[in-house]
Amino acid sequence: MNHDARLLEDLLDREIELARRLAGVLADERVALTGRSHEAVTAKAAEKCEVLGALEKLETERRDLCAATGQPLPPLAPNPPADGLASSVTERWRSLMGLIAACSTANEVNGRIVHIRQVQTRQLIDIVRGGPPVTYGPRGKTFATALRALARA
Repeated sequence: MNHDARLLEDLLDREIELARRLAGVLADERVALTGRSHEAVTAKAAEKCEVLGALEKLETERRDLCAATGQPLPPLAPNPPADGLASSVTERWRSLMGLIAACSTANEVNGRIVHIRQVQTRQLIDIVRGGPPVTYGPRGKTFATALRALARA
């Protein structure tokens, strides 16, 4: 194996390690988002940004190395030709892309949780301000006015 392939393997190994760390942080962030501690959410968001920054730095290094050596990474097709790349580099690349895809999905789930929490908070603020109550119809859709009063204060 040549020196460039070894450097690329090392870079991919570090990216894989960071992607695994990011997956753990995203899992912890999800737990924090469903909990009651805004400090935990803030801490996990900061950690996520830190890991993403480190990943971006390594990705820039990887792109520079590939450009300098004229060696692009393989496509993500099931069994692409190696085109001179070591099979270990191809395996690492696929592993990294799988981890990144899983992290992207986890981040989308966390984003949905944040969105749901924002909607719930807006609804609670509207109730506190004396706005119309939010009710659900027979099909589960929300609307601001009740069909009938359930109770009176």
